[in-house]
Amino acid sequence: MKIKLSILYVVLLFIISSCGLSKVKTRPADMNQAPSTSIYEFDLPLLSGDSLSFASLKGKKILIVNTASECGYTPQYEGLEKLYKQYSDKVTVVGFPANNFGGQEPGSDAEIGAFCKENYGVTFPVFSKISVKGDDMAPIYKWLTQKEQNGWNEDAPNWNFCKYLIDKNGNLLAFYGSAIEPMSDEILNAIKE
Repeated sequence: MKIKLSILYVVLLFIISSCGLSKVKTRPADMNQAPSTSIYEFDLPLLSGDSLSFASLKGKKILIVNTASECGYTPQYEGLEKLYKQYSDKVTVVGFPANNFGGQEPGSDAEIGAFCKENYGVTFPVFSKISVKGDDMAPIYKWLTQKEQNGWNEDAPNWNFCKYLIDKNGNLLAFYGSAIEPMSDEILNAIKE
């Protein structure tokens, strides 16, 4: 039985790594191309109905995550909240609910907000539900995934809970696949730099 479980574990790790779910990609050190637009130009509606201007986040790193309430990665809300509270002097975590992968975020903004609060005590900003891929991709995700706009990255989310780290000056610093936990060494080290 242990051999079968070990084989299953190896197969699962292979699937996760081949799908890019554990991918980490950082901004090239020799990058010379400047972004054509700034992340600080975005002003977007929150689940509450208020809006948040990214310009208000200048001087802090920003971790942007596409979220879903019915995903195997949904428990990452707990780690995102912990990261937000523990490192609030260094980083702001922001969530973008999206129903693009497996229909795992079917709820309304009110339902998503209630779910996040009741199940994970989420206090970090969560925006109104958007699309993070396809023809109806939200402009902020076009910025995150188009080299012409952000300067270097073309990796789009391939599942829920992909993460993008923005530096203190509004530059895209890194992309993390879904399997990279919010409190992982990869993310914590990048935030503390």
